[in-house]
Amino acid sequence: MTDTDTGGYQAAFEQVQRLLNAGDFEQALEQVDLILQVHPRDVKSAYARAVILRRLGQHDASVALLERLVQGTQGVPAVYEEYGQALHAVGRIDDAIGALRAAVALNPKSASSWRLLGESLHSEGEAEEAEAAIRQAMAVTHAHPGIVKALELVQQEQLGMAEGICRDYLQRNPRDVSVIRLLAEIGIKLGIKGDPELLLEDCLRMAPDFHLARNTYASALGQAQKYEQALAEIAHLEKVDPQNLSHSILAASIEVMVGDYEAAIERYGFLSERFPRHAQLHNSFGHALKTVGRQQDAIAAYRRAISVNESMGETYWNLANLKTFRFETDEVDRMRALIGQDAISDRDNFHLCFALGKALEDRAEYAESFQYYALGNDRKVAQEGYRADETTAETNALIDYCTPALFEAKSGFGDPSPDPIFIVGLPRSGSTLLEQILASHSMVDGTSELREMVAIARRLGGKRNRADASLYPGILSELTAAQCLELGQEYLLRTQVQRGDAPFFIDKMPNNFQHIGLIQMILPNAKIIDARRHPMATCFSGFKQLFAAGQTFTYGQENIARYFSDYARLMTHWDAVLPDRVLTVKYESVIDNVEAEVRRILDYCGLPFEAGCLAFHETQRAVRTASSEQVRQPIYTDAVEQWQHYAPYLAPMQAELTDWILDHEKD
Repeated sequence: MTDTDTGGYQAAFEQVQRLLNAGDFEQALEQVDLILQVHPRDVKSAYARAVILRRLGQHDASVALLERLVQGTQGVPAVYEEYGQALHAVGRIDDAIGALRAAVALNPKSASSWRLLGESLHSEGEAEEAEAAIRQAMAVTHAHPGIVKALELVQQEQLGMAEGICRDYLQRNPRDVSVIRLLAEIGIKLGIKGDPELLLEDCLRMAPDFHLARNTYASALGQAQKYEQALAEIAHLEKVDPQNLSHSILAASIEVMVGDYEAAIERYGFLSERFPRHAQLHNSFGHALKTVGRQQDAIAAYRRAISVNESMGETYWNLANLKTFRFETDEVDRMRALIGQDAISDRDNFHLCFALGKALEDRAEYAESFQYYALGNDRKVAQEGYRADETTAETNALIDYCTPALFEAKSGFGDPSPDPIFIVGLPRSGSTLLEQILASHSMVDGTSELREMVAIARRLGGKRNRADASLYPGILSELTAAQCLELGQEYLLRTQVQRGDAPFFIDKMPNNFQHIGLIQMILPNAKIIDARRHPMATCFSGFKQLFAAGQTFTYGQENIARYFSDYARLMTHWDAVLPDRVLTVKYESVIDNVEAEVRRILDYCGLPFEAGCLAFHETQRAVRTASSEQVRQPIYTDAVEQWQHYAPYLAPMQAELTDWILDHEKD
């Protein structure tokens, strides 16, 4: 290239940049094409052409050009970032995330790459990782070292320290909207009522076009159960920021939260048609369809997800988790081939392990099935870092603090409403079956695993940093009659949106067994049912179950067996200090004589017998748990002794549970 060529090229390229900055994309495309006619191998012009094509909405052409550039210009962060944007625009979110990860690895100080990575992760449902990426974008752009430190502390779950830094900074810089949004995010994580919403309202008054803050505000409103207001904020975002798919996905998740599955299904259906190459959308669509009992449609949606992303382990697990679904031989072979491949993420790997374990169990290939269940558990144990000693210490504290003297002192406290029926226990212990039976009664609304009681207990604990000691349960002795009444009323108010018109409703959060003392103090007339199943059946069923979130104690034989021991010890304590307060219902007894057990449950709840409770499998309602398809069938006995097929491999579990097994079998 001569000096004259260089000068002409430079002037022509500067003209492309001016046109691009002015939004005159058609003219910019004509100009860059003229350059490429003379300099067909010019990477900078080819990159500019890809940007222009994306801005013109010609996303497929942009992706095709950027694919060639990525291969020919390895190690250029801007190319990877633009590639991620183009992939995001065509709905190839998994590939977009891969490109953006490459961009931030090459240039960790690229705020725009971090922001887009966060947006892409949000649309995949990876909220925690998305928030971490967004905080990283803030960290590379914010000039104040204290705020950079606060962002590190949030990542380390030192929320109280981070909160203090942000509040101190905002005393001197009250209009820094990015820090206001960060402080609101910290407040949401801490479970602080009201304050995050007020902060975000102030933030949006100062910066109404701060879309990320408005998205956070909508999420906070949803968590506060102000669903109509949340959806109105998202509707605004969908108009002004239509390319950000995370807004619409947040709206669908809120519709699911409120139980408006038809609206969520309609939204997911529209989005999956608009973005047919977005595997996670098809996956989420399948979830919503499964919940309302449209199993064949759910299977079709899940299979569309796999057709877009063959290695998407979560979708294979979702098919396996239908319980009544059976994989084809080629699907089993594909899972075997995928597991352990270097290109497969850890997340895909452990999902595939659990899915393949279930597929092989259905084929009665128990030895190989257990190998994959164990491998999946090992990977989850390493990821989750569950500490069994902490659960034992929490159980001991509940037993020490929740004494007959405490409940005698608090007698008559709380809201006297008899509305809630709590079903507690361990996951996979038959609680969904009991819920479906009760929800088939005309006077009872079925809801789901409600988080309100756990949230109240967590707030009472007052932890602001991960290493802080919890005030709970010791703080129970300090609660006044007025406070107990207020907490009971708060629970009833926050759960109202989940109810229909029936006078009673079910809260099936299994972990509420830890909070029976709190329930007694704030809702003394609520009913509590302990769903109990053979210890080995319960623990093995939990061991082979991959939960979408939480229940980290289920991974590892020793972990889940110790958790069962702590649960059983605590239930024994509740029976001693609150005699006849809790009704224990054994799964095996329900299987053996369903009518007798149904009558016993209804008598305890003060409800008249209704034959519909025996035909529970005919009840049409949304069921969100792993047993959603099983409770839509009549009573069956297959699962009662299923664990015995794996008995040769379960010695660690059985050793921990010996006394509880004997106790269960003697009754």
